[in-house]
Amino acid sequence: MIDEELVQLLTPEGERVENSEYESTLNGDEIFGFYRDMVIIRRLCNESTSLQRQGQLALWAPVQGQEAAQIGAGRALAPMDFTFPTYREHGIAWCRGVPPENMLRLFRAVSNGGWDPQKYRHSVPTVVLGSQTLHAVGYAMGIQRDGAEEAAMAFFGDGASSQGDVMEAFVWAASFNAPVVFFCQNNQWGISTPSTVQSKIPLYHRAHGFGFPGVRVDGNDVLAVYEVTKRALDSARVGGGPTLIEAYTYRIGAHTTSDDPTRYRIDAEVEVWKHRDPVERVKALLVHEYKVKNADFDGVAAEAETMALKLREDVLAMSRPDPITMFDNAYAAPHPLIEEGRREMIDLGISGGEL
Repeated sequence: MIDEELVQLLTPEGERVENSEYESTLNGDEIFGFYRDMVIIRRLCNESTSLQRQGQLALWAPVQGQEAAQIGAGRALAPMDFTFPTYREHGIAWCRGVPPENMLRLFRAVSNGGWDPQKYRHSVPTVVLGSQTLHAVGYAMGIQRDGAEEAAMAFFGDGASSQGDVMEAFVWAASFNAPVVFFCQNNQWGISTPSTVQSKIPLYHRAHGFGFPGVRVDGNDVLAVYEVTKRALDSARVGGGPTLIEAYTYRIGAHTTSDDPTRYRIDAEVEVWKHRDPVERVKALLVHEYKVKNADFDGVAAEAETMALKLREDVLAMSRPDPITMFDNAYAAPHPLIEEGRREMIDLGISGGEL
C-alpha cells in the first residue's frame, strides 16, 4: 500500500483487501464488465495512437495505466449526472455511451467537439487546463436551484490542480455546497513536472482547506474507485456538497503523442508501475475468485480488436467540413463580428458557401 490513507480493495496481485469504511458491492458479472471496459478502451486508445503516428490524427492523449480510474468513476455515475472532462477522459466518454469514432473527431480536426453533450450527459473535451471545473460547479449550482437530485462531476489531472481556475471552483463549490464531485487523476506527471514539485502534501488534503471532504483512492483499483466515487456522488445528490477524489495512478505512456517521456522519467519507475497494471489486477481477481476461463478473456480481446479495426475505418472515412461552418456555433444568435468574419472568408474564396 502506497499510503495508509489510500482506499484500496484490491492489491496489485488481485487479492481482496479489507477496508473499514468501504467494501465492494459488485458481483462477478459486474466486475467482468469493468474488465471488458478497460480492455476495450485500452485497445481503442492504442489504435488511436497508431492513427496519430500515421498522420491521421493531429494529436492524441493516451490513457494507458489510468483505465481503472476512469472506468470505476464512469460506471459509478447515474444516467442523469453530468460530466465535464479534459482531453484524456476516453474511458469516461465510453461509459457515457459516446461512440468511439466521435471521441476522435476533435483530434481528427473535423469537429469542435464530436458529440451532443446533452444526449450523453457528457460535455465535449476541454483543452484549457482546469476550466472545466468552473463549468462543473456552475452546472451544479443550476442543479441545486432546480431542486434536482443529480450531480456534476469534473475530471482533471494533477497538473491542472495547480491552476487558479481549480482553486476558484473549490471556493464556489464549498461556499454554495454545490452537488459536484472533483475527480483528480494524479498520474504523477504534469507533462514533465512531477506532482511532488507541484504540491508538498497529497492533493486530496487541499479539499480540507476549502471545507469539504477529500479522499485518496488507489486509482489502479477499479473496485475501490467505483465505491469511493459512488459514495461521493450519492452524497452530492442529497445535499452533502462537494468531494475531492484523488485517484492515485500512473501514466504509463506519454502525456500526448507530441511528448517524449524518456527525457524526464527513468525506466525503472515505469517498470514498477507496469506491475501494478489495473487490467491485470482485476483479471487476477476474476481468475482466482470467479474462475473466469481464458476463453472468456479471449472473447473480450477479440471484441476489442474488432472495435479497433472499425474505429480505424470510421476515422479514415471522416470528411473534412467546409471551413465556413466554423462560424455556425460561435454564438447562439447572429453577431455582427461573426458575420463579418464569415463574409471575409467567403470573399477570400476559402469557402464556396453563401450567406
